[in-house]
Amino acid sequence: MASSSKANLTDADEEEEEEVEHFDDFTLASSWERFISEIEATCRQWFADGPKNLLEKGAVHLGSSNKIYRVKSELKDAAKIYSMEYYFEINNNGNISDWNCTLHDLQLCFGVKEFLVISPQSASGVVLDAPEASKLLSAVAIALSNCSSFWPAFVPVHSPSRKAFIGIQNMGTVFTRRFEADRIGSQVPIKFMHLEGLYELFVSKFAYSTLDHPVHLFKVHLIMKLTYRTLPNDDEDDGIQDADAENAASETMPGSGNRSRKHWDDDCPWSEWYSAEDPVKGFDLVTTWSEKVVESSLEMAEMENSSPHEAEKWILTPNLSPNLDSSKGDRIGFASQLQLLVSALDMSFEAQFMEDFVSAVENPGSDNLKSSMVIPPPTVLDRVLKDLLIEGSQFPDLAKGEHKSSRAIKGAPVESLFAQFCLHSLWFGNCSIRAIAVLWIEFVREIRWYWEESQPLPKMPANGSIDLATCLINQKLQMLAICIEKKRELNEEFQDCLGSNDDVFSHMEEDIQVGEESTSFHAKSQGFDGKRDSPLILEGFNGTKTAISKFSTNSQDVYSADKGTSDSKRRGSAGPVGSMKLLNSCQSLHAPFTQNAPLMTEDMHEERLRAVEAFGDSFNFSAQLERETLSSDMSAFKAANPDAVFEDFIRWHSPGDWENDGSEADGLSKNLTEAMKDDWPPRGQLSGRMSGHGNLWRKIWNDAPSLPTYEQKPLLDPNREGEKILHYLETVRPHQLLEQMVCTAFRASADTLNLTKFGSLKQMTTKMDQLYITMASTLRPLQANLLSGNSETIQDLRRLCMVFEHVEKLLTLAASLCRKFIPAPRVYEAIFSDYYGFYLPTMGMGSADVDVQKEFDMKLQLKVNERQVVSNMFTPPTANQSWRKVLSMGNLLNGHEPIRREVIFSKRDSSNDHHYAVSTRRGTRMNYQQEIETYRMYICGTSNDLRVALSITSYD
Repeated sequence: MASSSKANLTDADEEEEEEVEHFDDFTLASSWERFISEIEATCRQWFADGPKNLLEKGAVHLGSSNKIYRVKSELKDAAKIYSMEYYFEINNNGNISDWNCTLHDLQLCFGVKEFLVISPQSASGVVLDAPEASKLLSAVAIALSNCSSFWPAFVPVHSPSRKAFIGIQNMGTVFTRRFEADRIGSQVPIKFMHLEGLYELFVSKFAYSTLDHPVHLFKVHLIMKLTYRTLPNDDEDDGIQDADAENAASETMPGSGNRSRKHWDDDCPWSEWYSAEDPVKGFDLVTTWSEKVVESSLEMAEMENSSPHEAEKWILTPNLSPNLDSSKGDRIGFASQLQLLVSALDMSFEAQFMEDFVSAVENPGSDNLKSSMVIPPPTVLDRVLKDLLIEGSQFPDLAKGEHKSSRAIKGAPVESLFAQFCLHSLWFGNCSIRAIAVLWIEFVREIRWYWEESQPLPKMPANGSIDLATCLINQKLQMLAICIEKKRELNEEFQDCLGSNDDVFSHMEEDIQVGEESTSFHAKSQGFDGKRDSPLILEGFNGTKTAISKFSTNSQDVYSADKGTSDSKRRGSAGPVGSMKLLNSCQSLHAPFTQNAPLMTEDMHEERLRAVEAFGDSFNFSAQLERETLSSDMSAFKAANPDAVFEDFIRWHSPGDWENDGSEADGLSKNLTEAMKDDWPPRGQLSGRMSGHGNLWRKIWNDAPSLPTYEQKPLLDPNREGEKILHYLETVRPHQLLEQMVCTAFRASADTLNLTKFGSLKQMTTKMDQLYITMASTLRPLQANLLSGNSETIQDLRRLCMVFEHVEKLLTLAASLCRKFIPAPRVYEAIFSDYYGFYLPTMGMGSADVDVQKEFDMKLQLKVNERQVVSNMFTPPTANQSWRKVLSMGNLLNGHEPIRREVIFSKRDSSNDHHYAVSTRRGTRMNYQQEIETYRMYICGTSNDLRVALSITSYD
């Protein structure tokens, strides 16, 4: 019992204690009052945190502005949920600039800085019920007043398309600002299309009646901003005019079509291969007028007729193509085709010969081969071959477009035959392995025709040495062009010999006598740098009487004029070598005309090197490799110096192997034509390696006949070498061909783009330099034949294609800007530099903490001397371009009305001596030494759209 009563007592005490501690706050009795309290608590927290702490707590940066941030909180009132957003700036100092491009829409409309927006969480996001909107705005106003906060608050109303707001701002204990904004989306009254009507609309907000307008003069402050837009390149209105023009042209010119229409990049270097989309679609020109005071609607009418050139500022904004910074990879250019070529290289390891890919339909292979069977029709193939071979230049400028780092890439010059073949392959069909195989096979067939018909090979030099810095196929084609030229010369010599055979035999003795008389005259006048070698003759005519009689009249054949000479005749002499004398006679040592060393391609050099490595670097083996050349030089030396011995040849050909007292060496180190008196005979001896037993050089000397170069067998056999080259081209492995094609295509594409004129853009020059360095590094495994199927190099090549695409995009933009602003280089340099900084992070070149900008939005203020250049871009619109509308707004720029007109009207009153002055209890007035903006109206509109935002400051 006791315990039970104690328990009951305890329960009673607890109930009594709860009744005493319970407190009912009647100020929060209703849900509306609790809603106000919740708003107040949230605002107090935001106010206490400040901008910096709010950023740390996750404030969201608005992409449309560089400075505005937003925090968000959810509020509940009964069954409805609202969202309250606080917009603020990090730097709150200073006033709002009226035409600052980074302003939020509400900042621009009402001239506020930080503000609140409270809206329902619904599908529309606006308050559709007017009483609810007033109640919501009142709740926010009370909460802000309790916080002693001056933040303006806005509530979206009506429908989202109208962009309508109502708002309120507590400006202390004296003034209150009220806001209202609305929009007309269609059928704008004609009166409001003109500045005069807009001025009267603003005045009507504070004038007592419309009758006061013409009687009273109201001082209204006005600033204006007009936005113009150039017609886009692909304007739809142009289509009508272009269609009419094309139809008219087709009636008079059969086959005429769109090709007659000039494209923006017709004179750009890449236009031969593809037509690029103009990355600059147009420009927006913003003209702003400085603040002025207007007192009548007549002044507004005059202002509407003023020229945009009278504006205080011109601000230019480029409208760039959305495909410029797109990463979808749907852009057509060199980079996209190089990507396809790399895929063809990856598939090239699946067959042994190029013909295997052509016959892939009859002999189906892998799925990859089946997916790339489409090839162009024969007409396209014929046109490509015609462009490559028939219409090709015989003397190409191989240095055209060559960058200083081009030769680091083992490809072919852009104007060479193989480089042109590679560029054509990029656009032949879909650049599949089968399309490349078809084109290559037909290309080699045409090359064989040029060989068999002894026709000059187009776009390949037929002289000079083989450029070993290029790819092997280019070396082979260059050597083939030389072989064709040699073959033609031999054919001409053969025909000449046959035609003059009878005359030569009938007049042999007479020709010899005439030759002796004429050559003795030329022998006195020719020097060391005399004529070049005579044309070579056929092997079958070497040493015959016909050949001797034919060439005996050559000026290289002279009788020695030295004292004490024998009756021997010098042949093929280029002149005496300084003061050198022969060992066995006191005759001058003559240098002979010699044949050039036989041309060799890279694989021939490698073959010789492998032979040297296999047999060792012995002196005799080296002489064996050079036997033909050495024997030719010895024969020519014997012909030029009939009394010479082996030691004389060594003194001339290899002075390092002749050991003497130095007098002769000193003589050679001076002017070779300077007469010097040396002791004769020269004193000295052969070096150890030349005087050794069984020396191969001496054996070759003993076997070499005395023949000048024009009677010798050519060191280069054009028929043999030409057939070897064609055999290589016809049997080259697919992956070896594609490796050289990839290197050449990258180099030729870059060299083509390098011809682009982009002014003095240093960023673009640096980017091109970096591209060549990157290409040389990435393509090095292909140049060394180190590639294999499924290699990581293929992935590196795909990444290189992406880098190439980035540079190609920038180069296209640079070319477009440069041609548009040639008289104003500062403009295109500033635009490109700004876009380069915007695009750099997307190229993977920026730092990790770079805030990537989503959209490129540049504003460039123009100088006065640059305005005319921009004005010329606004070409007067044609009738077809402006048929759908009648010009209804003033301030025309070359016939173009502004696409948007923004005007801010304001009326200011002094706070002294009127009802805006603050009265104290004693009846005195506080002196506010400032003007108060009592009325402000922001108007933004066109002929089809009008938005008005009004703010009124009242004394409460």
